[in-house]
Amino acid sequence: MRTEIRPFRIDIPQEQLDDLNRRLNDTRWPDGVTDVGWAQGIPLDYTQELAGYWQHTYDWRAQEARLNSFPQFRTEIDGHDLHFIHVRSAEPEAFPLVLTHGWPGSIVEFLEVIGPLTDPVAHGGKAEDAFHVVVPTIPGYGFSGPAIGWSTARAARAWAQLMARLGYDRYAAHGEDTGAAISRELAVIDAEHVTAVHVTMIASATVTAETADPGNPAEQRALAVASRAQYQLTAYAMLQATRPQTLSYALTDSPVGQMAWIVERFKDWTDSADVPEDAVNRDAMLTNVMIYWLNGTAGSSARYYYEGAGTWGQTEPDTNVPVAVAVLPHDLALPVRRIAEQNHNIVRWTEFDRGGHFAAMEEPDLIIDDLRAAFRDYRK
Repeated sequence: MRTEIRPFRIDIPQEQLDDLNRRLNDTRWPDGVTDVGWAQGIPLDYTQELAGYWQHTYDWRAQEARLNSFPQFRTEIDGHDLHFIHVRSAEPEAFPLVLTHGWPGSIVEFLEVIGPLTDPVAHGGKAEDAFHVVVPTIPGYGFSGPAIGWSTARAARAWAQLMARLGYDRYAAHGEDTGAAISRELAVIDAEHVTAVHVTMIASATVTAETADPGNPAEQRALAVASRAQYQLTAYAMLQATRPQTLSYALTDSPVGQMAWIVERFKDWTDSADVPEDAVNRDAMLTNVMIYWLNGTAGSSARYYYEGAGTWGQTEPDTNVPVAVAVLPHDLALPVRRIAEQNHNIVRWTEFDRGGHFAAMEEPDLIIDDLRAAFRDYRK
């Protein structure tokens, strides 16, 4: 196995961009109901407008240049070429921190927080809160490329190797969505080196009608969110958990299909009112879509649902590593502290009044402040 760390630069051939333009131009559009909003899925008129913006206004080369402004690398771990951003802070007491995205996210989720975390003084913070930041791309996603047979546990083992290879003997971890599961796995498999974990989700800490406390408003709110997710929003998960290969044909062949599949999640899971751009920047959202499209990772990213479906609903192994939780009210699921405490060492629990599933992308300032506070006592 090759263990060297190699510099990486994104350089998409023009032929790929020309092919995307041709496919967008040749889109075969379905019919659509105009008076139901998002009730039947992403609306036709919005999708056509967004596709037109993508084709004629969105500038991939500008977004590519922004991505390339961050130092990127690849290294082989467990037989796969792993892509990651690595920004070392100039502060002598900076502490290593690995940030992990989820589905349908990417490294784009963390672009707004890297600067403040690595150079807090330049962003109104204190030098003692500086981090060395590592942002890996999960194998099967983005610039780590398609992969088969990967799970959150396997990714966590790869992260442990990556941090060791970078020379970090002690480090903290933050994750959202699948990244939260990977970060939580790190607290189990690499507890000797992980000082603390910060997550926005704990899948096993949600409530049901049987487990929710009827006299607790927060738990009743969590139950309402869980019920909406179960009956309205999780068809995507069942499809990816059972037929990821079939889905991949449509999403790998149609850029509008790939865009619609991802953008609908941004509408459903964010703190948005009418369109996802109420919560996230349009160009950033399309750059996230582009990363899936250009790398052909619709199917391999979906396979994480297939690989993990057998453990859905099961309680994770106990961990004594300190865990901080940030709860954003418009997330797909809301964890409940008393349930999380059954098998986690919860040291901080922050409930925000705004924000949704793509926490660092939607509310970077909230997440930056919470990460600084959560890890302040676990640097030494």
